[in-house]
Amino acid sequence: MIPLNLLREQPEKVIERLLVKHFDAKNLVNEILEADQKKRSCQKQLDDNYAEQNRIAKSIGMLFKEGKKEEAEAAKKQTAELKEAAKTLESDLAAWEEKINQTLVLLPNMPHSSVPEGKTAEDNVEEYRKGNFEKNFNYLPHWDLCSKKNLIDFETGCKLTGAGFPLYKEKVAKLQRALINFFLDEATKAGYVEVQVPYVVNSDSGYATGQLPDKEGQMYFVNEDKLYLIPTAEVPITNIYRNCLLKASDLPVKHCAYSACFRREAGSYGKDVRGLNRLHQFDKVEIVQIVEPETSYQVLEEMKAHVGGLLEKLGLPFRMIRLCGGDISFTSALTFDFEVYAKGQDKWLEVSSVSNFENFQANRMKLRYKNAEGKTQLLHTLNGSALALPRIVAGILEDYQTTEGDVVVPEVLHPYTGFERF
Repeated sequence: MIPLNLLREQPEKVIERLLVKHFDAKNLVNEILEADQKKRSCQKQLDDNYAEQNRIAKSIGMLFKEGKKEEAEAAKKQTAELKEAAKTLESDLAAWEEKINQTLVLLPNMPHSSVPEGKTAEDNVEEYRKGNFEKNFNYLPHWDLCSKKNLIDFETGCKLTGAGFPLYKEKVAKLQRALINFFLDEATKAGYVEVQVPYVVNSDSGYATGQLPDKEGQMYFVNEDKLYLIPTAEVPITNIYRNCLLKASDLPVKHCAYSACFRREAGSYGKDVRGLNRLHQFDKVEIVQIVEPETSYQVLEEMKAHVGGLLEKLGLPFRMIRLCGGDISFTSALTFDFEVYAKGQDKWLEVSSVSNFENFQANRMKLRYKNAEGKTQLLHTLNGSALALPRIVAGILEDYQTTEGDVVVPEVLHPYTGFERF
């Protein structure tokens, strides 16, 4: 959530920056500032009311002592009237605060100055690419390979649940488990503390990290219990620190977690959804950091290096891109995506997003710390997929194919799988 004091002091800057995300914030900003003005006016009237009540209360005892009973009774009546007026003012004040908060959450985060202009993914900027992109024979797309070798059963998954819920079998199931353990071990080596999180969260958690109300239609909702299935472990991990005041000595907070992720992917039916490319349930290892504002962009570089390092260790050809204003998420200030090149599809597959949210999530969840000078400040939050499994598995199945029809397991996974090819 954009801090209210920034809207008060620099409304034009906020409007201008949000246009980079192709979001016209002018009406919402004006609405917030108007409500804020009325709230502050209401607060002043209420403060004056309380002050008058206190003044009269002090005089009543003195009037009784002086035998001025009639004046004292009049003063008591005036106090009762002020108390009734205060109730109305208190109700009005709460209503204006609610109005401000309900409107503030509709504003996306302001993009960092380095976010490029652009409307769609085609306008994203490639930063670099690494790996072997040569195609030495006719690589099969992973869904054809899996069908021939009975590795992933999409039809039975559809029978059990529906489209987008595949059934992984035998060595591909073990490959998934190997990848999860490898990613968690690498995160632990990098100083992340592992946590195991719930797969459902309440609406307060969804609002705090910005999935609600923006992505409500993309989340699975358990109506009877008013709970949401998590779209990513970022939501419960970051919400561990909701309404917390941390010490500088607590920082940086570094967590990793494995979880299943659930996404309705509403409106994606016209896109390429074959095989593992777009699922409703998938596995992912997430890394999250909570840091001081002055260090967050240095930490972003470290997290990008960590994700790139995982892909290099897996030996997958990949690239890193900087997301443009039209493709960056509602909550992010700056995002870098990592995409694996799948040779069977001749297609780039996104496998990770690494983002800095600056103080946007922290402001929504009231996550603060006391700095060295003892001043209370909002913290910065960052997260990254390290990594999301379906498209990594797709990349391995397509890029590690052999002319004999086998799939070679990346060497770094051999200790985890117990086999070198299948």
